[in-house]
Amino acid sequence: MRFGLALAFGALLPLSLAPFDLWPLGAVSVAGWFYLLYREPSRCWLLGWFYGVGKYAVGASWIYVSINRFGNAPPPLAAFLVVLFVAGLALFPLLNAWLFQRLRNSRPLADGLLFAGLLVGFEWLLTWVLTGFPWLFVGYAHLDTVLGNLAPLGSVLLVSFALTLSAVMLVVVFLTAELRIRSTAMLLAVLPWLAGWVGGLPVWVEDSARREVALIQGNVDQASKWLPENRGPIYRRYLRLTEGHWDADLVIWPEAAITFMAHEATRILGQLDAKGESNGSALVLGLPALERVPHGDVVFRNTAVALGIGSGRYVKRRLVPFGEYVPLEDLLRGLIEFFDLPMSHSEPGNWHQPLLDIGGPRAAMAICYEVVYPGLVREQARQSDVLLTISNDTWFGRSLGPLQHQQMARMRALENGRWMLRGTNNGVTAIIDHTGQVRASLPRFQEGALRGEFALMTGLTPFARFGQTPVLGLLLLMLGVLVYLKVRRGGS
Repeated sequence: MRFGLALAFGALLPLSLAPFDLWPLGAVSVAGWFYLLYREPSRCWLLGWFYGVGKYAVGASWIYVSINRFGNAPPPLAAFLVVLFVAGLALFPLLNAWLFQRLRNSRPLADGLLFAGLLVGFEWLLTWVLTGFPWLFVGYAHLDTVLGNLAPLGSVLLVSFALTLSAVMLVVVFLTAELRIRSTAMLLAVLPWLAGWVGGLPVWVEDSARREVALIQGNVDQASKWLPENRGPIYRRYLRLTEGHWDADLVIWPEAAITFMAHEATRILGQLDAKGESNGSALVLGLPALERVPHGDVVFRNTAVALGIGSGRYVKRRLVPFGEYVPLEDLLRGLIEFFDLPMSHSEPGNWHQPLLDIGGPRAAMAICYEVVYPGLVREQARQSDVLLTISNDTWFGRSLGPLQHQQMARMRALENGRWMLRGTNNGVTAIIDHTGQVRASLPRFQEGALRGEFALMTGLTPFARFGQTPVLGLLLLMLGVLVYLKVRRGGS
């Protein structure tokens, strides 16, 4: 029964996120998990694993689409690989629950603080361990609640902590009859919401200028996109969709908009550069590149370039596991087509790269999956006037993945106090303001051009200035105090 409840509570969490946006279910999810761990300390680790299975089986179900449809894996094999993926990710909640069991004080208030701190600590681990999979964080559900005001202070991790603390403290109220503890727990449940309200009062950034942008959504079919005979037609489609928009200050084509390799596209890039220059427009587009690296191998690189009155080149730094490189390559390479695509041999770019010049203003670039990493985006965002992200979520069809991806891009805009211009192949192409609100977007699965205005921003949010260090430091201090109290009291 308790394992079934853990599975159900885990499955609730994705329902608080896009596209469902039922944020109270996120509170129910973490509160229910805390209650189970507190009341059922035996085999706590297994409760954590079942919670993780429910969470990722629902929230990361979109993995199946790319493995089955584009990897050409038969449904049984695709399902099996997804099961392995989910079971592996569920090890993080398993370790979270095991550590909670080892460090708990068996006192509701202290254990509620411990649970909240550990949950956010494991979210942070997911931003870097084994290159990371920072998906389905609790805080993403609160872009449109008062807790979202905490994001510019300490990123999505601070929002996650605020919601988790509030939820578990409501459970603590019902776990004890002692008035002093209940009163303290109720105060701690309300405090994050008050902090969110206060956090919304300061103005960290300001609008310095306005520009016009045209984002082009080609809606190119993924199944035929990389066929050599379609290179010319795809290029002509983007030219057609851009006609009438060359007068915009900035034009954006999505990730791998041109399917010619960079060394094959010299003439095309020259034409586009001249077109933008003559119209006073900067064009940013994604294209693949084959390059020889110092050790002699030829590697695939996912790049973006700025042309016309813009300049600069960006190489994707954070690669997608299995999609752009294959862990356990000797075992998996050749198992299905998805593990042997040309881009699965990718090489990352240098960690520190110059910003793109888009005709004077400086733009921080994130290609596709990179936008889900708060620290990675921040590294360039704090020097930028605007954020750009280009993507191709066609790999995930009509699943939850692309809409979750869009939600995370919104959070990066809010954290850094910068507008985010998001250009995609088939959606969601959007103009997002510095508060994370979508100002305009195109319908998914249609070709089109999104024309609109964006602002260049100055100033830095506390997160852009200091990163996650203050939040992680406070969490570490809190956890250290709780462990000290346990040792001093001789807790089991």
